[in-house]
Amino acid sequence: MKYGIVAFPSKNLQDLANNYRKRYDPHYAQIAPHITLKDAFEADESAVQNIIAQLTETAANFAPLNIHASRISSFYPTTNAIYFRIEPTEQLANIQKAIQDSIAFGEQKHVFVPHITIAQKLTASEHDDILGQLRMEGIDVQEEIQQIHLVKEQDGKWEVVESFRLNGAE
Repeated sequence: MKYGIVAFPSKNLQDLANNYRKRYDPHYAQIAPHITLKDAFEADESAVQNIIAQLTETAANFAPLNIHASRISSFYPTTNAIYFRIEPTEQLANIQKAIQDSIAFGEQKHVFVPHITIAQKLTASEHDDILGQLRMEGIDVQEEIQQIHLVKEQDGKWEVVESFRLNGAE
């Protein structure tokens, strides 16, 4: 079974991202807009209780995440994905590292860049046109995320297995 660990922003920020995703993201129907804290990984059912225990412990150590979606950016030339950039903070880096260190499944594929994808799998010309348009519109949203989520892929869609309230001090 394939799992991942994510943080979902508020409904308002999700709605803003979905305005773009329905047009520019073929994964729009598979998962709500999110910040990936651990890339998808394979684990069997017997490991899930251990993963849940690790995430419960991690969530107990961290305060709610303060995020700031500050601009629209792109992973070009690596991919033609466009995203809301979430300002990196020590808190975000620490929780992501704690999750990576405590969940021993899968490998980190990329350097952690906090973001919410709004467009992907674009041709080069689509990417350039859309990025230019979206940068003119811009984004500036600050909010607090109270929970992180263990999600699993089921029939091509991602669903929440369990949610973990961030109620620590860090």
